[in-house]
Amino acid sequence: MDELTKSTNIAISGMKAQTQRLRVISENLANADSTAQTPDGLPYRRKVITFRNELDRATGTTLVKVDKVRGDSAEFQRRYDPKHPAADRDGYVLAPNVNPLIELMDMREAQRSYEANMNVINTSRTMMSRTVDMLR
Repeated sequence: MDELTKSTNIAISGMKAQTQRLRVISENLANADSTAQTPDGLPYRRKVITFRNELDRATGTTLVKVDKVRGDSAEFQRRYDPKHPAADRDGYVLAPNVNPLIELMDMREAQRSYEANMNVINTSRTMMSRTVDMLR
């Protein structure tokens, strides 16, 4: 049963990482249309999340953890809107470097990964239950 506990712990770490990833994606989507309020201001910068492996010495398993949440270095978009308070002298406004389509694809991938980890936990739980039943 020790191996089942290890697989459950690995899946739980994966679910936690994907939960944080979903939060970052949600923040990006929520700010996809935000702009600066002054011509010299910068709009929202898309955030990206990176993961790392971390050894759990107590169980000897490698777990996934969030490494960093950092700003995406991609260029900001430019939109022509001369009446906007943040427009430069040419009438362009800097817009966030968030592409909602990419965010939605990332969200779907994170959801599927979360669900896969949930299936591992459910399978481990079923196997533990059947093992206990066999021992009775």
